[in-house]
Amino acid sequence: MEPDTSSQLALEGLVHDLNNVFETISDAAELLAADPNYAFLAAALRRSVVRGRRIVEDFTATALGPQDFAALLDSAIEFAGDLFQALDAPLVEFRRDLEPGIRVRGGFAAWERVLVNLFVNAAQAMREGGSIEISARQTGDAVEISVADSGPGIPDEILPEIFKPHFSTKSPKAGLGLHIVQSIVTQNGGVVKAANRTDSPGAVFSIRLPRI
Repeated sequence: MEPDTSSQLALEGLVHDLNNVFETISDAAELLAADPNYAFLAAALRRSVVRGRRIVEDFTATALGPQDFAALLDSAIEFAGDLFQALDAPLVEFRRDLEPGIRVRGGFAAWERVLVNLFVNAAQAMREGGSIEISARQTGDAVEISVADSGPGIPDEILPEIFKPHFSTKSPKAGLGLHIVQSIVTQNGGVVKAANRTDSPGAVFSIRLPRI
């Protein structure tokens, strides 16, 4: 099948314009960095530009290799930390328990989006702050990843609905984060499930992927 030339040109135009936006933000970050009072903000802006460009690269890449899970988790935690600080959110502690050598199929930025959306979802539930625990294991021919929080958990009546687009208890304009999570996991041959923790209060999201 021949590629859709108009769609390709539209994508190239979008990438071009987004790169101009990123360049403007980078320039603004350099100006802010000159003032020590804004050093953190300048660094956060630079990191956001890197992440934005990575997302664009994922959309335009023709092949995406396996990703080191520990590295992308570090990046996602850093990204979430920037976001929580910008929003003046309550303190969230991240705890990790990773088996060495875990890799996942797909784009780095895509998996970073999965984790950040899960972290944001958890932080919104933990209004007074709390902890997020991330674990990853290889079991047989699969990789199992879990993200658990110390919040109040998910009401049983909405558990079957939470991955639907625009489903939200907050606003009809919200509710895309968990749908994005499910879409990316599915695109990479996996499944994601949500449940309430049995060992303590809180919710847990479990991802199962083919082992690479």
